Amino acid sequence: MTQKENKSRPPVSAEQSDRCPSGIEGLDEILSGGLPRDCFYLIQGDPGSGKTTLALQFLLEGLRRGERALYITLSETREELVRVARSHGWTLDDIHLIELSKIESLLRPESQTTVFHPSEIELTKVSQMLTEEAQKSKPARVVFDSLSEFRLIAETSLRYRRELLRLKQEFASYHSTVLLLDDKMDSRIGGDPHVLSITHGVIEMEQLSPDYGASRRRLRVLKMRGVKFHEGYHDYAIATGGLRIFPRLIAAEYHTESRHEPVSNG
Repeated sequence: MTQKENKSRPPVSAEQSDRCPSGIEGLDEILSGGLPRDCFYLIQGDPGSGKTTLALQFLLEGLRRGERALYITLSETREELVRVARSHGWTLDDIHLIELSKIESLLRPESQTTVFHPSEIELTKVSQMLTEEAQKSKPARVVFDSLSEFRLIAETSLRYRRELLRLKQEFASYHSTVLLLDDKMDSRIGGDPHVLSITHGVIEMEQLSPDYGASRRRLRVLKMRGVKFHEGYHDYAIATGGLRIFPRLIAAEYHTESRHEPVSNG
């Protein structure tokens, strides 16, 4: 995929304009056209399940459509992301990237005495920096990687939720579609109730390692407000070029009513 080609977005219908295509084979079919725009989404998965690859494909599809893309990474370095991109034949040159090393420079001990808790100062600085970057780039697509690190910086659930809501309002003002990457916490839907309550949708990714045979990866949409989607688990593979998802077949959707000719008694 060449990022610099087709910079001007082709005309779309009114029905399509409110959707944000992912650029991932099979996923848009599961979502009946793509993610609704201008919303927050949680992408939750096991380590190695392909969350970063999915996120990069999402941003690269935005670039292909002439949209600005922002990747905020608290857990991986630029070099690690570039390595992932190169393995798929991609380049991250046109993606605005904010990495941990830049954020860490803001988290040095204060030179003056303060009555505030250090974690509150750190979280405030991180949020302020992200807000300033958002104001500069006004991105249409954003990836936040990952909530686990943001949770550690916040320390308390109150500060964590407050800053998430503030970031949500900030990106909403730029009509950004945001993917929040997070490790799978537990078997409950969404895992983190603070994230679940503010996100428009939740996608869960799993990597299964059976006793015999190759590993298996599967994905399911746990929640998607106001959107019809294909429920259940869908297998997917990670190969050169990114994720490829195989939507499960639902018998009821392919059922055709049989018509029988009346039988003559003559």
